[in-house]
Amino acid sequence: MMDRAGMIIGIGRRKTATAVVKIKEGKGQVFINGREIKEYFPLPYQVDEVITPLAVTETAGHFDVYAKVSGGGISGHVDAVKLGIARAIAKYDPSLVSKLREYGLLTRDPRMKERKKYGQKGARKKFQWTKR
Repeated sequence: MMDRAGMIIGIGRRKTATAVVKIKEGKGQVFINGREIKEYFPLPYQVDEVITPLAVTETAGHFDVYAKVSGGGISGHVDAVKLGIARAIAKYDPSLVSKLREYGLLTRDPRMKERKKYGQKGARKKFQWTKR
């Protein structure tokens, strides 16, 4: 899907985080919620994780990436943006899908927080049992 500005859109999700990622041909700049990637994700491993799809497909300097992320925490944001970038690249060039699949970058992580059950303290934990 392409928007009015000629950008390719990819949507990524992880836990409760959702990222709408737009890519267009450019110099390789990455902006997340209007900020530089190194400003938004201060830790180097987070930056490396986000740009993995660009590194795997060898398109690191070819695209400018603009992402809007909401919900969840930093870890969810990292994985949501990564999936969004991978999906956008797959739309841009379908021949790169096999390369992205090989590294597991097009697979959404299905793990979610388990709901609390009634009659229990949490999802799995029970209330303390006393014999007497």
